[in-house]
Amino acid sequence: MMFVMNRPGSRRKRSKGDLTSQAILDTAEQLLETKSLDEIAVDELTSGAGISRSTFYFHFESREAVLYALSERVAEGLYDSAALWLRRGSEPPAESIRRAISGTVALWRAHGPVLRAAVRARDTSEMVRGFWSEVARKFIESTAQQIEIERDAGVAVAGPPSARALATVLVSMNETMCYSLSLGRKSAARDREVVETLTAVWLRSVYGVPQ
Repeated sequence: MMFVMNRPGSRRKRSKGDLTSQAILDTAEQLLETKSLDEIAVDELTSGAGISRSTFYFHFESREAVLYALSERVAEGLYDSAALWLRRGSEPPAESIRRAISGTVALWRAHGPVLRAAVRARDTSEMVRGFWSEVARKFIESTAQQIEIERDAGVAVAGPPSARALATVLVSMNETMCYSLSLGRKSAARDREVVETLTAVWLRSVYGVPQ
């Protein structure tokens, strides 16, 4: 799965097609705040985006394809957050992990409806399930690799023999906790509590003691 990020100097003027697709995606994200994907009608998407049904189907073959596109957009942000630890360099583990988890929590707060819809759609949509399975694989493998790097450097403790198994548990824990958090009313205090708790678990699991 490629995560293509915009680079300085690489931006181009957005075409009419780009703007139409964006309008559909924005409408879908708004509707997901109060409805499930199955409850959203194509007519609602076309009305919100100010387009015809034929124009909608020119850009997306289905509602699931719209969710797929929304998932791609959010997944890039999630990977950028994770990279704060995956490429921490000389930054202390506690700081890099805390910043990474803070970014993940912020994205779940900002795009909770999309992420929750994607989690639910894994059971019904092969397209969405395939995408998020690949995202999960990438996260787990990258996390396991970083754990191995930290162990080889003598920074992390030996821990469970399988770095991949540990990575799977930690990545799954983040998703489950963030999913639950995103269902509740926004609270800066609650978000900080979750960030600090997840950070503590990661530190103890990977490094053995608080760093």
